[in-house]
Amino acid sequence: MDQVFGWLDALLLGILQGVTEFLPISSSAHLRIFGPLLVSGADPGAAFTAITQLGTELAVLLYFRADIWRIASHWCRSLRGGAGVDAQAARLGWLVLLGTLPIALLGLLLKDFIEHSLRNLYLTAAMLIGFGLVLGWADRIGRRAREMSSLTVKHGILMGFAQALALIPGVSRSGGTITAGLLLGYTREAAVRYSFLLAIPAVLASGLYQLLRSWGQPGPVGAGPTLLATAVAFAVGYIAIAGFMRFISRQSFRPFVYYRIVLGVAVIVALQMGWLAPL
Repeated sequence: MDQVFGWLDALLLGILQGVTEFLPISSSAHLRIFGPLLVSGADPGAAFTAITQLGTELAVLLYFRADIWRIASHWCRSLRGGAGVDAQAARLGWLVLLGTLPIALLGLLLKDFIEHSLRNLYLTAAMLIGFGLVLGWADRIGRRAREMSSLTVKHGILMGFAQALALIPGVSRSGGTITAGLLLGYTREAAVRYSFLLAIPAVLASGLYQLLRSWGQPGPVGAGPTLLATAVAFAVGYIAIAGFMRFISRQSFRPFVYYRIVLGVAVIVALQMGWLAPL
């Protein structure tokens, strides 16, 4: 495929990726929807999406560096059986790994569907609206009593399956995990923190896989613009994390629910009017 995305398009997509990755509104859906509306007028593709997510995931590593270091170091110590292990931190490390298995296995099994059929914009619009309503329902009925320290193996795996739903653009990686966390009785802050930690192995593995797979291969976005988009996504993503964590400590997820519904309806209208193509 010839390169059709220029530097300006890549810059805009990087900003879009950074802003939307951590909000429960689906970054992959936004890249899929707005890519064809740029000057290039094309879908940037699943590979570009996965690679730019490396930038936003580096922002997670930087923002939560203290938590990640504590979890990783005590998990490693627990393997060696050394003294001074923080059992709770080590246990959380195991839960993150277990919760990653569903998206890893399904990602491999459904690879062709993810890169083609599941990128149908009618499906994306339906997921935006449907899972927006589910998020709103979960935020309204959730008890919000459990902290992350009380996370069980069963709940960790269930949230892992919820994360795997994000293989469909429009669901949202954070949105799926947060929704499951709220339904299981966790606080907003706990659900968000676990969703960010849970995404680290999956996003890094997916991004590195797509990077190696597409290395030297022609695609809709060249290496230079992809690197620019990834760097911009990192910078914008770090700011977005900080803002989102402050927001959810005081507000509900209702604004995101409304946004998802409006965007989903707008996509359906655009498809019906011929402004966007389903695939």
